[in-house]
Amino acid sequence: QVQLVESGGGLVQAGASLRLSCTASGRTFNFYTVGWFRQAPGKEREIVSAVSWSAGTPYYADSVKGRFTISRDNAKNTLNLQMNSLKPEDTAVYYCAARSDWRVVADGGRYDFWGPGTQVTVSS
Repeated sequence: QVQLVESGGGLVQAGASLRLSCTASGRTFNFYTVGWFRQAPGKEREIVSAVSWSAGTPYYADSVKGRFTISRDNAKNTLNLQMNSLKPEDTAVYYCAARSDWRVVADGGRYDFWGPGTQVTVSS
C-alpha cells in the first residue's frame, strides 16, 4: 500500500505560480508510475501530468504543456508539480496518484492509489 498526501494548493491570481507536492508513505515509491490529475466543478477528472518510476519522458496534457513541470524525488518519496502562468481554467482539485506499473497511462482508472486532493483556485 502507498499513502499519498498533497500540499501546496491555494488561491492565486492569473499569471502566478504554485508548486504542488505529494508525499508518499508506506511501500517504496520507487517503482510506481506517478501523476497529477485534476477535477474542476462539473467536469470529469483529467490527467495533468505523469512520469514513470525511471523518471523518463513525462506526459503532459496539451492544456498545460510549457507551463507545468512534473518532477519526482524517489529518495525523498516526493512528487512535485511546478505550475507557472496559471489561468482561471486551471482551477480544480488536484490529486496525486500512483500505479504499480512502469507504464505511463492517462486513464485515471488504472491508477491504484490516490491522495485526498488539494484545491487550486486561480482568479482572473
